[in-house]
Amino acid sequence: MHKTGVERASIKMSSLEDLPAAASVLLEEAAAASVILFEGPMGAGKTTLIKELCRQLGVQENVSSPTFALVNEYEGRDRKLIYHFDFYRINDEREALDIGAPEYFESGNLCLIEWPSLIPSLLPEHYLLVEIEPDAEGKEREMRVRKFGS
Repeated sequence: MHKTGVERASIKMSSLEDLPAAASVLLEEAAAASVILFEGPMGAGKTTLIKELCRQLGVQENVSSPTFALVNEYEGRDRKLIYHFDFYRINDEREALDIGAPEYFESGNLCLIEWPSLIPSLLPEHYLLVEIEPDAEGKEREMRVRKFGS
C-alpha cells in the first residue's frame, strides 16, 4: 500500500508511562502534516496512542474509537478540529466515500486514521505513517514514524 517513505522516528515503549513521550515525538513530526495513518495489529495500541495525542492537543472530551460511526470529531486547543477515523469495520471504500472521507483529509484539519489499508485509493499523497508493532509477548511496542510526500 505505501511507497517508500522517509523514516522520521523509531521509539520503543515498554509501558503506558512511555506513551506521553512517544506522543510528543509524534506531534513534533506531525507539525507539518494534517493526515496521520496508524497501522498495527488489533490491540497494538493505536487508539490508546490517539487518546494521548488528543490529550496533548487539548481535547477535553472523551476520545474513543469511532468503530461504528467511522469518524469522531474533537475540538482541541484554539478550537482546532481533529477528526479520528476507524475503518476497521468497512466492507469497501464506498463506505468511506459516503461519509466524505476525502473531503475531511483535504480540509487541513488534523485527521487521525486507523486501518488506512482498507481505503488505499482514498489516501492523500502527503501523510505520516505510524506503525505500531508489539513484540511476541505483547509487552513492548515499537512505534515507527515515516513521512510520505513532500
